[in-house]
Amino acid sequence: MSFLNIAKVHQMEKNNAMDQRKECTFDGSVDRHGRPAVREGTGKWFAGNLLLVNQGLATLAFFGVGVNLVLFLTRVMGQNNADAANSVSKWTGTVYVFSLLGAFLSDAYWGRYKACAVFQAIFVIGLVSLSISSNIFLVKPSGCGNEQTPCASHSTLQVALFYVSIYLVALGYGGYQPNIATFGADQFDEDHPKESHSKVAFFSYFYLALNLGSLFSNTVLGYFEDEGKWAIGFWASAGSALLGLLLFLVGTPRYRHFMAQGNPLSRICQVVVASAKKWKVKIPDDSDELYEVEGKKEADNADRKLLHTEGFRFLDRAAVITSKDFEEDDICNPWRLTTVTKVEEVKCILRLLPIWLCTILYSVVFTQMASLFVEQGAAMRTTVSGFHIPPASMSSFDILSVAAFIFIYRRVLDPLAARLRKKYNPGGLTELQRMGIGLIIAIMAMVAAGIVEHFRLKHKLTNCSDCDNSSSLSIFWQVPQYVLIGASEVFMYVGQLEFFNGQAPDGLKSFGSALCMTSISLGNYVSSLLVTMVMKISTSDEMPGWIPGNLNKGHLDRFYFLLAALTSADFVVYLVCAKWYKYVQFEGRNLNNDENQADMKV
Repeated sequence: MSFLNIAKVHQMEKNNAMDQRKECTFDGSVDRHGRPAVREGTGKWFAGNLLLVNQGLATLAFFGVGVNLVLFLTRVMGQNNADAANSVSKWTGTVYVFSLLGAFLSDAYWGRYKACAVFQAIFVIGLVSLSISSNIFLVKPSGCGNEQTPCASHSTLQVALFYVSIYLVALGYGGYQPNIATFGADQFDEDHPKESHSKVAFFSYFYLALNLGSLFSNTVLGYFEDEGKWAIGFWASAGSALLGLLLFLVGTPRYRHFMAQGNPLSRICQVVVASAKKWKVKIPDDSDELYEVEGKKEADNADRKLLHTEGFRFLDRAAVITSKDFEEDDICNPWRLTTVTKVEEVKCILRLLPIWLCTILYSVVFTQMASLFVEQGAAMRTTVSGFHIPPASMSSFDILSVAAFIFIYRRVLDPLAARLRKKYNPGGLTELQRMGIGLIIAIMAMVAAGIVEHFRLKHKLTNCSDCDNSSSLSIFWQVPQYVLIGASEVFMYVGQLEFFNGQAPDGLKSFGSALCMTSISLGNYVSSLLVTMVMKISTSDEMPGWIPGNLNKGHLDRFYFLLAALTSADFVVYLVCAKWYKYVQFEGRNLNNDENQADMKV
């Protein structure tokens, strides 16, 4: 071989190596300049790990406020137990209602990166404002806010500043949360064999980061706040949120992005209006006769088309072509004729709703950790060898349980299920099956909590005037209920994140994550309503209700058993909905052939 030929071969190898380095993602993601994202220089675990740490810091900040908020309301704001539990449930519910706002702005206009940055900034502002207001609250009397020294009444201005602050925190964290989960998943190319497995794993690690972030809040910050040092706890939360925002911005050059797809509400309304206008039109038996645009995508729709499915056939009328559907120059009127993909988007949402509704009651169980579990723990023996254990810090057992069961599930249970069910589902347990297991474990958690409360009442202290709200039963008897809640979260909430994100159309990915958050929101509101109804029904002249200010005079165990019964009924309904559900079918991107691979080079 001549020297010239050898040089040509080396040049060709060099060019091939450069082409490999410049290979773009298959899923259509772009870099911050709007150009196709180069695989080697963007996304993957470098960006994913930054977002996991960001999530951990933000969660540390959020739970630094939320985990002891019920005690702040009772000791500093002067509310009773039932009112404080309701206030926390409503606030937590509002947090997750704002997740819908964040998801809408992200999917429709801003994109996930901008939504994450803006709402994190609001989150930081709210925490700084809360830290300032806590300093104002605790000036007089000095050192108030702990169990021994409750605070005096406060002015209207002080109370208003406090509520504005915590609801700014709710807006910031709520709008940020569904977008960061989806944005993290965006960093992995689901059409690439290696990265698709990483995308599935990301949701487990995301939920783990969320729980590990709250571990510091539930232990160190929880201890300071339980001792009345609220300002220190809130300022630490503000610092953590600020650090998380700065870390998020540092990773900007390495992120992969998906463009906002336009207002999804208009697309949904177009389908509903178009199908209503054609309610007398006959639907063809062959779905190929329904309207769909040629090419990869519409300008205002998602990257992939959705394949036609049976069910909700009345909506198919929106895609039936008639002579009245086109205006001048053969322009389609979107309020008379819509594509199959738009119709399937609406069908997809309608199919998701029953599953979503069944997860709400689980969230009623989950929210008890931040309210009644804390109040129950405060009424137990909280000292070990003279050391006081803050009741809110018991949720650290929930976090440790989540960490352990994520490892157990991914390393043991899922591979085992894949082998045992190899003929039916080589991938192991489906998301719907995991969510069902989560409901079963939640029932067990409520039964355990009810049994612990039953024995706590048997060991209540009645021989001293200043400890009538306590029991000789150790607070460590709460460990099983926290561990069971943690195990149920791994199956329910991780399964939810994967399910709603995977089943949502490309233009509604953040909305899919927001559905998970919103189920928690409505769960908190339902919990608040349930507590109010139970107190109204159970209160009489002789009985102060199941959840009075003095738990020793109530029957919190009956409330826990009621939740177990309601969750059992919900599980039966869930089985029916899960059996009825049909998974969404996406059209492939067809990027595996040589011609399309060449188009993806930059």
